[in-house]
Amino acid sequence: MGATLAVEGLVAGYGGQAVLHGVAFRVEDGEAVAMVGLNGAGKSVSLRCFSGLLKPWQGRVELDGRDVTRLSPEARVGLGLATVPQGRGIFAGLSVEQNLRLGGYRLGGRDWAARAEETWARFPKLKERRRQAAGTLSGGEQATLAVARALIAKPRLLLLDEPTAGLSPVAARDLLGLLAGLSGEGVSILLVEQNIGIALKLVGRVLLMQKGTIARVASPDSLTDRRALLADLGARALYYDAGAAAAASGGSAALPGGVGQA
Repeated sequence: MGATLAVEGLVAGYGGQAVLHGVAFRVEDGEAVAMVGLNGAGKSVSLRCFSGLLKPWQGRVELDGRDVTRLSPEARVGLGLATVPQGRGIFAGLSVEQNLRLGGYRLGGRDWAARAEETWARFPKLKERRRQAAGTLSGGEQATLAVARALIAKPRLLLLDEPTAGLSPVAARDLLGLLAGLSGEGVSILLVEQNIGIALKLVGRVLLMQKGTIARVASPDSLTDRRALLADLGARALYYDAGAAAAASGGSAALPGGVGQA
């Protein structure tokens, strides 16, 4: 297998304050990987570096073997990277279809029409609401729209930053099923997620982040020990139990302290 994403020695931060300290890992072709950590561990900063929104001070980011460390976000989209940002980034005043058009802004008319038809076939509920303002959709429908908008360009790598935040257990479960299907189609996934149960259900590997570094790379099956998680994440309290992974279809095991940031 080749690496869709390869990161080496990444150092980055804001205002002279380093947040990442030598982050290095790979996401293989068709693989789903989760980044888990407490608030401030460096998860969202990492995603910003991968998407091109933040330039690292040191290190290297590769997409399919090509160095993209200094490329713009737009150039990375052209190379097959798509992002579902924290908060989903939906334009509430625009219609569902207009939001999708923003995801496919690089497509010509004929290509757009073909991709749109594929999207409507895959997401029939969105088709029913294509003229509806995106801000009037339910939370689960907005999450689906955010993923559909990212997929319309047919990415090789999908970055997701807290996609289940604010969703009901049912909506989170539905989104999990959607993402699992994408992984089965060969789309590589890098997921930042505070819902441990969701993350463990979807991915094959988990990157445990602590203070801007990857403390450990683990398999989902190995993360049922609460004490080990406490040690790996540097937390004094963790709202997690050994049954959380099995209860992902309806549970909401989550890390403390609003881990959606940094």
